[in-house]
Amino acid sequence: MIFELDAVLDAVGPRLRALRTQRDLTLAEVSAASGVSVSTLSRLEAGQRRPNLELLLPIAQLYDVPLDDLVGAPPTGDPRIHLRPIEHQGHTAIPLTRRPGGVQAFKMVLAGDARGTEPDLQVHEGYEWLYVLNGSLRLVLGDNDFVLGPGEAAEFDTHTPHWFASADGKTVEFISLFGRQGERMHVRARPQRGGHFGAGR
Repeated sequence: MIFELDAVLDAVGPRLRALRTQRDLTLAEVSAASGVSVSTLSRLEAGQRRPNLELLLPIAQLYDVPLDDLVGAPPTGDPRIHLRPIEHQGHTAIPLTRRPGGVQAFKMVLAGDARGTEPDLQVHEGYEWLYVLNGSLRLVLGDNDFVLGPGEAAEFDTHTPHWFASADGKTVEFISLFGRQGERMHVRARPQRGGHFGAGR
């Protein structure tokens, strides 16, 4: 399984280079349109940087191809969707949508080994909605530190510094809906007593 995953990830770089070449784009032009730095794009194409979800999403959207095309999902006449998990630093993202634009849906599975880890807050373009299926999710959002349990949801602008991990050292599963252009959902996170987010109405 590890060998197969490595082989899939190793093939991403050549696909990215081929797509850029077919569109007659420079690294600088792709960087300006996607928000991914030139150095990161160059390392991705050369296989010197492991691809992850936050890097591949804007590139797939720019090239107008399904995310599966970047990670080499085989063509098939089977109507069932063959999901290709993306793994990165103990996080597994399973894409639930195939179109490159608009809102993207993922099932996220976080390993329970990040408890006590110092949060590494990130910011990027977009808007995100989370719904916890199983486990306990710690969400650091700006200066706020929340814990979400099964059935609870949170929504936030990803320009706000954020980070999430297992809250109790056990595996946590949740659905993530992400809109790179700031598409908003209909559920808004509201802090409740005890540092939890309430599920939206």
